[in-house]
Amino acid sequence: MIPLRDSIYFHGPALVTKVLIALCILGFAFQLSMGLDASLERLALVPALLLADPLGEGYRLFTSMFTHGSLGHLLGNVWFMWVFGPALEGRLGSGRYLLLYVLAGLAAALAQTLFSDPHIPMVGASGAISGVAGGYFLLFSRAYVLTWFFPFFLLWLPASTYLGYWALIQLVNGLLGLPGVAWWAHLGGFAAGMALAWMFQPRRPYLTAPSWESWFFYR
Repeated sequence: MIPLRDSIYFHGPALVTKVLIALCILGFAFQLSMGLDASLERLALVPALLLADPLGEGYRLFTSMFTHGSLGHLLGNVWFMWVFGPALEGRLGSGRYLLLYVLAGLAAALAQTLFSDPHIPMVGASGAISGVAGGYFLLFSRAYVLTWFFPFFLLWLPASTYLGYWALIQLVNGLLGLPGVAWWAHLGGFAAGMALAWMFQPRRPYLTAPSWESWFFYR
């Protein structure tokens, strides 16, 4: 299921979302310039190294958020962020949104450290972006996501259904121990994003769309 867009008709400028996507792209370009394998050795998060030397290896918590293992890995992450990030940034404001992104990324790294093989390197923005998805799940559960059931058809799904199913898949695959994807990082980021969005959301009412529009356009 590939998300194409959400039903929220106004997102705002989404400056931080665009900057974070640009940083991921620039980070991957830097990786290519030095060689993917070499870049992963220097920039990936390796939990065992972090636990052995938190001060010396702590920088990897941040560099791993902007590095990726392949072009497909990068494109999948930034597209997911482009679909779900702008609405959340518009609701929280750019500063709180950026803080959620970073803290969710750190929570994702901690979850992966606790529940996975500590010697396997981890790269990718997916932990932090899972935090964005968790925040969206909490604050925009009544929105809809235009979903492509590749290669057959398109369908508007409730955001709560789409993201709830996504989170369930992460949990099942994590419990099964399927290799190749940081399932626990996704779950840790998602849970942190929900908690942080609840903490950071503005404490004032928001106008919603008229009832005749609300099936597609809820803010």
